[in-house]
Amino acid sequence: MELDDNLWTTAERWGVDFWGVADLEPAREFIFEQGGDLVAEYPRAVSMGIAFPNSVIEMLPRRAERAVTVSYQHQYRVINQRLDLIASHVTSLLQQQGFRALPIPASERFDDERICAVFSHKVAAHLAGLGWIGKSCMLITPQVGPRARWVSVLTDAPLTVTGAPMSEDCGECRLCVDICPVGAFTGEPFREEDAREVRYDADKCDRYFREMKAAKRGSDVCGLCIYVCPLGRDVE
Repeated sequence: MELDDNLWTTAERWGVDFWGVADLEPAREFIFEQGGDLVAEYPRAVSMGIAFPNSVIEMLPRRAERAVTVSYQHQYRVINQRLDLIASHVTSLLQQQGFRALPIPASERFDDERICAVFSHKVAAHLAGLGWIGKSCMLITPQVGPRARWVSVLTDAPLTVTGAPMSEDCGECRLCVDICPVGAFTGEPFREEDAREVRYDADKCDRYFREMKAAKRGSDVCGLCIYVCPLGRDVE
């Protein structure tokens, strides 16, 4: 328990908004298929998140404007850097106590064909009881919806698991599905047994960004599914 407290105090000092510890065993097969045995061998994940500034997210419908693009991309980079720094500190603390720890970058593509990272931060956060995976395939928190970035530290330390996976609570809402410019979401709710493709066509999303860049429209920023989620907005 002392180690858990020390880790949380360190992360809190460095500005995390969300903190949890996940038991990865229920997702072992999925983790192995995505990243191989180098990540699948760890039994625990420390999941940490930082909320995105609402002022920036609320500008996304005007993302064609240069000022909006610059502001969003800057915040995206800075928050990822903050998360990676926090993960580094947590990793060092675990290692100093004699445990193995592997920080997973907040944003780093591992497989261009499958368009995925080596490890899913949202799965770790979901297993830690911090939120559920919505129809947008993002981690939805009760506090800020999808308006957060995440990082994970995998470890063999016997940390106390903080919670159980939350049940999907999007209900009949389809705002993220309907607003997507390329129809990348099918509207199917998250089910553990389903492949990602049942809910989300990652290639459509990736191709959209590449086409925007190639056309020099001044922006490869979208984020409309983040913007529109009622759980992140003050909806009258």
